[in-house]
Amino acid sequence: MQLYTPILALALLATGFAVFSVAISAFTGPKRYNRAKLDSYECGIEPTPQPVGGGRFPVKYFITAMLFIVFDIEIIFLYPWAVHFDAMRLFGLVEMVLFIATVFVAYAYVWRRGGLDWD
Repeated sequence: MQLYTPILALALLATGFAVFSVAISAFTGPKRYNRAKLDSYECGIEPTPQPVGGGRFPVKYFITAMLFIVFDIEIIFLYPWAVHFDAMRLFGLVEMVLFIATVFVAYAYVWRRGGLDWD
């Protein structure tokens, strides 16, 4: 248990800071609400009129989110490889070349299909 004490202390400190920041902003922040502040922000694009009950998001948002998650997780797999590269030698290099080639094929497929176009 003694090994986990610093981790637990850091987790408590981070949680306390997060709770403190959210709580104090409710008291110290300005309370001037207007229509522009209550509208949703779409990366600088003027919001389109939405139906009264809310509207559907275009599928493009979800495809972009899934692509981000897939490529982000693939990048995470590079960290353990980089740490143990010396121990794996040629086998590790060949496996990572195959892995990156697979990622590149997926990237090329998405690019050719127009998954990265914003128009």
